[in-house]
Amino acid sequence: MELILSAAWLALVVWLISRAFRQRDALPALALTAPAADAPAVTVIVPARDESANIDPCLRALLAQDYPAHRLRIVVADDDSSDNTAAIVASLAASDARLTLLRTPALPSGWKGKPHACAQAADAAPAESDWLCFIDADMRAEPRLIASAVAAARASRLDLLSLAPRHELESFAERLMIPCGLYLLAVSQNLAKVQAADSGDVVAMGQFMLLRHEAYAAVGGHGAVRAAICEDVALARRMKRRGYRVLLQDGGRLLSGRMYTGWGTLWPGIAKNLTDMLGGPISTITTAVAAFTVAWAAVLLPLLDLYGCLHGSSCACWALGPALVGSLMAFGLHLAGAVHFRIPFWYGLLFPLGYSAGAVMAFDSLRQRLAGRVRWKGRVYS
Repeated sequence: MELILSAAWLALVVWLISRAFRQRDALPALALTAPAADAPAVTVIVPARDESANIDPCLRALLAQDYPAHRLRIVVADDDSSDNTAAIVASLAASDARLTLLRTPALPSGWKGKPHACAQAADAAPAESDWLCFIDADMRAEPRLIASAVAAARASRLDLLSLAPRHELESFAERLMIPCGLYLLAVSQNLAKVQAADSGDVVAMGQFMLLRHEAYAAVGGHGAVRAAICEDVALARRMKRRGYRVLLQDGGRLLSGRMYTGWGTLWPGIAKNLTDMLGGPISTITTAVAAFTVAWAAVLLPLLDLYGCLHGSSCACWALGPALVGSLMAFGLHLAGAVHFRIPFWYGLLFPLGYSAGAVMAFDSLRQRLAGRVRWKGRVYS
């Protein structure tokens, strides 16, 4: 029995790793491109609520874009910030006519904060804007980002291009949880299938979304997803199911950001979306339990076989080999992940703790949904 279990464990690890690598290959990288001679008009929209720590470097990077100045506009939608976000934007706008500060009105009933801010800014965008680019305030753009994204969208005849950024991980919580979360998404989604044009599903990231203005308006814009917690995925899905072309690409060369600063922002930030990200309550429970079980199997299975072997079980001795190989492969994958994210390698040894915390977070996300209340940035949403 021990040998069968260990062989099955080794086969599972090989399958998971191969699936993760296939997912990586299914996400095309954004190519670095210079602005075209016929560069279309782009309005970049930055929704911001209490972003005083992020908004200045975000906007300075956008104002430094290698893109024709007369074809680029930037609108910051200040979503009732309680800090000096608006003052920082106003100061920058005073010296650059491309930048506009928009103070959004009070949040109407039935709306979530970010969709409302995005919708207000989209309404304020110049009518001649060919593209609307929604980017979060915690993102940092390299000078060729907008030009490269526009070129990729035009070349592939896309209506929505979303980019996955490179994650900057500084706190213990970020370094423990983000790599585990990305590995989990890599093995739980079939990117090649989801991204196919004939698929009814979609994958998108709200940190960067470039949309053809006409298509955005045709599907109702953010007003059509006003009540969604994951408004980015909801909008992308709505566009795709109406026949528009949607694609997620790897933008790590040109886009980076630090989404969270520690447990205080990471836990509520992920928990509010996790049930939607994992496909609903049943899928959330199944995924959480499976991730917890597999993570700790990497530690416990070789130890159990070693214990049996030392106590005279020849079957356990035979089982120790494949169990140990499978576990070493699992640890090796996460050590490689630590190197990829440029964090101390020993974080790769802590992945069972990361998946354990993630399982608790998943159940907390489910609890919030069952209670009908989600908290984020000082607001309580039903």
